[in-house]
Amino acid sequence: MKQFATYEEENIHYWTNRASGYSGVNQEELATSQKTVWRGLISRRIAARFPNTNPKRIRVLDVGTGPGFFAIILAELDYQVTAVDYTASMLEEAKRNAGALAEKIDFRQMNAEELSFRAASFDVLVTRNVTWNLPNPEKAYAHWMRVLKPGGLLLNFDANWYRYLWDENDQAAHALDRKNLQDSDVRDETAGTDVDAMEAIARQTPLSRIHRPAWDLDVLRGMGMQANADTEIWKQVWTREERINNASTPMFLVEGCKVGAAI
Repeated sequence: MKQFATYEEENIHYWTNRASGYSGVNQEELATSQKTVWRGLISRRIAARFPNTNPKRIRVLDVGTGPGFFAIILAELDYQVTAVDYTASMLEEAKRNAGALAEKIDFRQMNAEELSFRAASFDVLVTRNVTWNLPNPEKAYAHWMRVLKPGGLLLNFDANWYRYLWDENDQAAHALDRKNLQDSDVRDETAGTDVDAMEAIARQTPLSRIHRPAWDLDVLRGMGMQANADTEIWKQVWTREERINNASTPMFLVEGCKVGAAI
């Protein structure tokens, strides 16, 4: 396996090589009912926080946009969308996937832990499967809090990815997932990916060892944010394929509101 000087270098290398394959996953989501499922879920959460507000007035930041799935569905709904990713190849895929909508989305290459936006720039911040992969997730949360306006909404969809590397019970559950997958008629979502490389990265990330979302709630509440978690959000958004592949690692939602008056 190739040796890297820093975790950052290793992580960028992995996601650069993964960009095309990951883009294919997003393209499938955009072409199926998954787009409708996710669009409805996110728009309802935003509308609940900003009732009777025209989407065109709401500024949304998509952190770790990858191939652009969230950015695209939000732009379709007429929100003002800014999307950031640390990997240039992911942004290239996102722009291609957005097509004509790319003109409506402000794509920027940026570190999720070091956002350069001014304080109180956004009404909503959304992110999916990003926090677990960060070397300094508490720093990221601090930046996300900073760029949200008072009354702003945080929607962080994530899971206890690669927890099985550290816990025997989780390891057994993961092994059962793999067996059930082999006995099923659905595809293996890890096919064609470098699992060894991803596990090497996961061993360096602090959150792969921690039971979440309790950690997230402690951190956000410690920063003064009102926060709660929905540990069954996966039941609303995951396909049958995702449920079989990742049965022991269900997706959760960490939802936060920055104290203050909303728009």
